[in-house]
Amino acid sequence: MSIRVYVFNDYTNSFESYYLGLNDTLPYVTNDTLKVKEFRGSSSSTVLWTHRKFMEAWNTLRTAWGKGIYVPFAFKRIWEGGHSYQSQHYAGVAIDCGQNLNETEREKLRNLAKSLGVFEYVEPKSDAPTCVHIDKRLKPPACETGYITLRNGSKNTCVFVLQDALNALGYTGGGLDGIFGSGTENSVRRFQRDQGLTVDGIVGCNAWRRLTSLAKGIGKTNTVVNP
Repeated sequence: MSIRVYVFNDYTNSFESYYLGLNDTLPYVTNDTLKVKEFRGSSSSTVLWTHRKFMEAWNTLRTAWGKGIYVPFAFKRIWEGGHSYQSQHYAGVAIDCGQNLNETEREKLRNLAKSLGVFEYVEPKSDAPTCVHIDKRLKPPACETGYITLRNGSKNTCVFVLQDALNALGYTGGGLDGIFGSGTENSVRRFQRDQGLTVDGIVGCNAWRRLTSLAKGIGKTNTVVNP
């Protein structure tokens, strides 16, 4: 099976596209420590997306840990669900790992991830007692947590989530490429109009809340796009 992997290169502000097998190592990952099938996890998608800086943060953690880290859950598409409404898993910048460790070892891994300072968020034990959740979310969020504000010209994996959710709900025209252009803006405006939101083409807190609440876990509709 061939999987298309989009990596946003944070240094060049552009997306790179790769066709990889499930047993291939993800781009920018060193020493074969994170394969496509691990990052894909339980998702059925044949297209994945992530950020180069997230892969580099993983390298830092894996090197510091010095041994393998079990990764059963990472990427999901929003219409597949399985996580919260504005989960960073849908943006391809989150991993839940270490489920096979005992409680003491898992806490060591969690504390190590915090101490390295390369992740934007490491979930506390009280919220994730059976795994170590790490992510490199973009900031600042449009709401108190979640995704950043998007507008025409935005380019990142949050745009992938936006386009994916719009497409799943039938607001097609923006494609699925992680780039917020005129087609995506038109789809956003149609969605805002239909939902009684301010029609400005900007995806802020209210638009994100409405969009994600409608799209999360609805399943693969006939308007879902797989580039």
